[in-house]
Amino acid sequence: MRRVIPILPTIVVLLAALLMVRLGFWQIHRLHEKEALLASYAANVTKPAFPLVALFPVTDDALYRRTSAHCLEVVGWTTEAGRGTDGRSGWRHIASCRTGAEGPGIKVDVGISSAPATPRWNGGTVRGRLTWAPSDLPLIARLASGPGATSPMIVSEAAAPGLVPTAQPNPADIANNHLSYAVQWFIFAALALIIYGVALWQRARTREGRRSDGAA
Repeated sequence: MRRVIPILPTIVVLLAALLMVRLGFWQIHRLHEKEALLASYAANVTKPAFPLVALFPVTDDALYRRTSAHCLEVVGWTTEAGRGTDGRSGWRHIASCRTGAEGPGIKVDVGISSAPATPRWNGGTVRGRLTWAPSDLPLIARLASGPGATSPMIVSEAAAPGLVPTAQPNPADIANNHLSYAVQWFIFAALALIIYGVALWQRARTREGRRSDGAA
């Protein structure tokens, strides 16, 4: 007896499964991009120090490199949760600095303390590793703003008076979970097809059972 497969639900399920597979392959593509970026970061860790002014405009390719700059004047402070070189957690003090002729202003992480009180630091020469400053913008706002929403920041190797140096940024701490995300999307696609296949099978059995009861 001819079995009729519902057209619209089948199309919807197949399109959903194809989308999940596409997302899985996109995650694999992101995996390779992330691996290349992490390799670049690891190479930057071993490179000699370079003045920050020579790295402008700062891009991801320059991150984790040792650099130096001169903070002419502190124009503002922000605090974030952070971890010191001694392993203890605390308040991370980030100064917004004016650099004058050296180029655009920068941010400097001058160390960790147990209290959020503003440290006594008025600027000077800083040396440390380059990273992006934490952003207080919501995720959607950061996505809409694009790359310009991030600011370069030096995590100073020497702390301001009374502070503990912040742990230097390490590319080894960056997770690369894109493979697991890809596997999840492939599993979701397979489950969608399996569940729909079982639903079609149960539907066909129910219809055949009704026909058999009617014939009896």
